[in-house]
Amino acid sequence: MKYARQTQEALDRLDQSLARLRGLIKRGENAEAIRFMERGDLKDRFEELQNIITISSTGTLGARGASNTKPL
Repeated sequence: MKYARQTQEALDRLDQSLARLRGLIKRGENAEAIRFMERGDLKDRFEELQNIITISSTGTLGARGASNTKPL
């Protein structure tokens, strides 16, 4: 459940950033739009979502490469 909630929140923030980018482009603020994509919130939001996905796909291996199958 936590993964799904984190992913949905990250997707929502990415969607908000895309809406802001659309507004910049629509107003003809192309230089600002490029900065927003390369160094701004859009880049940060994409990286955040990418990190969540990467962490979730690492599997169930612990720090030493051993499976975490035993109860604590």
